[in-house]
Amino acid sequence: MGKLFVADHPLIKHKVSIMRNKETGPKEFRELLNEITLLLTYEAARGLPTSEIDVDTPIIRTKGEMVDDKKVTIVPILRAGLGMLDGVLSLVPNAGVGFLGVFRDPESLKAVEYYVKFPQLTDNHQIFVLDPMLATGHSMNYALDVVKSKGGKNITVMCLLAAPEGIKVVQDAHPDVDIFIAEVDEKLNDHAYIIPGLGDAGDRLYRTK
Repeated sequence: MGKLFVADHPLIKHKVSIMRNKETGPKEFRELLNEITLLLTYEAARGLPTSEIDVDTPIIRTKGEMVDDKKVTIVPILRAGLGMLDGVLSLVPNAGVGFLGVFRDPESLKAVEYYVKFPQLTDNHQIFVLDPMLATGHSMNYALDVVKSKGGKNITVMCLLAAPEGIKVVQDAHPDVDIFIAEVDEKLNDHAYIIPGLGDAGDRLYRTK
């Protein structure tokens, strides 16, 4: 079973609380999502492999370790996942980026694909799939199916908020995938929105409603 990590940090709780507030505007919402993504990436990237290098300090030559971030691929699920992209790229700036456009059909609640553009994936790539909200889990499962169909194997999901129902759906379908979440909320309502949640993350990021 993949790892399930739920952040338990006062700074993250503080920032999520501000994001939940309906009066928080898109500028502050984007900044807070970026900051929380940075904190999540710090934890999610613990397993990245390193290689040993020689380093000349001002005093002596010593050994150091480097991450090969060219073997990291970030996959934001459009459009809300774009709000997390810069947070990961700031820590692994040479990573590749794959774009996957998926929306949830309001009637069936199933995922519908509208755009895919990926770099080449190999067995030794570490892949981070980004989406602020893990609600039903259907869109995330679709995204993970696509990533695996492209050759991805070492996959980590990163989300801001998640419903217990969505976590279970993803874990059942993709037990090999690690999941990193800032906070787990209470449940889904009858319209498959996370409760208490924070509304539609994409709309709040880009003021589309």
